Amino acid sequence: MNIYQSQTVYIETRPAAGGDEAKIWASDILRMYTRFANRKGWKVISIDESTIKITGFGVFDLLKNESGVHRVQRIPETEKRGRIHTSTATVAVIPQVSGGEVQINPAELEWQFFRSGGHGGQNVNKVSTAVRLLHKSTGMVVTAQTERFQEQNRQIALELLRSKLYHQQEEARKIQIQDYRSAIGTGDRSEKIRTYNFPQDRVTDHRVNKNFGNLEDLVDGNLDKVIQLVSKLTRQVPDGT
Repeated sequence: MNIYQSQTVYIETRPAAGGDEAKIWASDILRMYTRFANRKGWKVISIDESTIKITGFGVFDLLKNESGVHRVQRIPETEKRGRIHTSTATVAVIPQVSGGEVQINPAELEWQFFRSGGHGGQNVNKVSTAVRLLHKSTGMVVTAQTERFQEQNRQIALELLRSKLYHQQEEARKIQIQDYRSAIGTGDRSEKIRTYNFPQDRVTDHRVNKNFGNLEDLVDGNLDKVIQLVSKLTRQVPDGT
């Protein structure tokens, strides 16, 4: 029997150490998860250039351990001397929450509207349908520009903000209870959950101390064996108690 229920998560990737190569790597990671979700038959919506929304059975249960720093070692396309560069990007897997779980004061919101620079036809590019939402008290900013109509993007932005605020509150609660260190980290090269070593065709998950070959296939979205093993082994690790 399938114990999973339909769930929705946001995956947000951000470049960290490594300059322009880190930006490319963050984009590559987002594409990796998009392709993985497509292979699973999940619904994927691009929120903006750094965030996707995924809905499907067991989404959060499978992807929750992907939060953290992902390190890449490879020769960038712009590298003329053939040197291997090390860069990092952070991944946040944020479950969607209901309106009742996080109350937001409308007075704390500042809405901005702009023209989307992405795909979607003339309506997207010529009309200010894209939304940028600022939560004044926390300084948190979210954007949504995937839909053709402003109101739809407003709703998406509000849902994403609510989920991120809930995620932030949960992180703070864990710190108070058990001196919890955020899984996302700062993006420093030494703070990593996984390393993607292109020259050696190897992916290493440092939490379970396991190596996987066929790196290109994994980055193309064939992540099942990695995610399933990490999920299985991390369930055996006590929760810091």
